[in-house]
Amino acid sequence: MERETVIHAEELTKRFGNFTAVDRISFDVDRGEVFGFLGANGAGKTTAMRMLCGLSRPTSGTGTVAGFDIARQYEKIKRNIGYMSQKFSLYEDLKVWENIRLYAGIYGMKGAEIARKTDELLERLDFAGERNTMVRKLPLGWKQKLAFSVSIFHDPAIVFLDEPTGGVDPYTRRQFWEMIYEAADRGITVFVTTHYMDEAEYCDRVSIMVDGRIDALDTPHNLKERFGARSMEEVFHALARKAERKE
Repeated sequence: MERETVIHAEELTKRFGNFTAVDRISFDVDRGEVFGFLGANGAGKTTAMRMLCGLSRPTSGTGTVAGFDIARQYEKIKRNIGYMSQKFSLYEDLKVWENIRLYAGIYGMKGAEIARKTDELLERLDFAGERNTMVRKLPLGWKQKLAFSVSIFHDPAIVFLDEPTGGVDPYTRRQFWEMIYEAADRGITVFVTTHYMDEAEYCDRVSIMVDGRIDALDTPHNLKERFGARSMEEVFHALARKAERKE
């Protein structure tokens, strides 16, 4: 099958004064790929993700996301991606259906389409009986599943997931990853950061940042072979020990 690049970064750099947060990183991500973006706190992965999402302008280098230039077409990028964060995803004081409608409207969807797809989504998640429930009353695992579903409600080319499974139990994490695979099967590219190294094993490819640079990028299998490691946790720690700068 022919590859289609949907994320391209070339020598991408971000400086804050004399501090280089992201140091000339280059990589490509293909359509439908589950791409793990790892690094210890302070390694630069969040800054890099913000540039790719159109939330921060690069100091130098180039990049495209869904075919749009990250330095000039950031508003178009925002319309063609989904985003979910552990820290912020849903509005706790809105009902389930109100959260869906709010985000769908932000992504430019129209009323009739929103109503139809809302019904379909609630049925698929077995949430029909929770349509009018305040989000703050949902169990954490339900919130995570709803937040992910809302982030891809508009069928984006790419969804960025920033530590999406933090704080949930292992069973819910497995369910969440089943949803990720379903999205990838539909052709949605999944760009995910995680602190759980067992989740890195689920990715098609993994990059690991150290001190603002990408020190390794390959499949989990190849990375374990390269480092003589039994797990991605061992690979991660072998690289993270090289870090010179602090969080």
